[in-house]
Amino acid sequence: MSERKEGQHPVQETLRITMEEIRGMVDANTIIGEPISCDGGTTVIPVSKVSYGFASGGSDLPTKVAKEQFGGGGGAGVSITPIAFLVITKNDVKLMQLSVNASTPNAVINMVPDLMDKLTNLLNKKQQDKMNATGEVEIVD
Repeated sequence: MSERKEGQHPVQETLRITMEEIRGMVDANTIIGEPISCDGGTTVIPVSKVSYGFASGGSDLPTKVAKEQFGGGGGAGVSITPIAFLVITKNDVKLMQLSVNASTPNAVINMVPDLMDKLTNLLNKKQQDKMNATGEVEIVD
């Protein structure tokens, strides 16, 4: 272990090193992944949930000599779970949530934009069919 700075306990150094290692493992590119280009101009961007935890500890050991004795350690764990994909096409952007991680309220909320698009398309189609049948143009606010 490195030399102890004045007034700094070895546990502080252990925590600092642990946090630096975690910071090196988890960055923004881990959460929002690299874009993947597909045929037809579609781009898919993975979105992940990152969870991490760490622990450090130590103890000054009693000795009969003047030299300080310290025993300590630290550890960390990281979990990276894919939760969704951002799908970008020429005319549309959709968030495709993985159902494994979706709670029922979230799944319902995510379905609302698709439902609204389908309802709008259905109403527009009915209006277009009506216009074709009557030959009249109807203005809708």
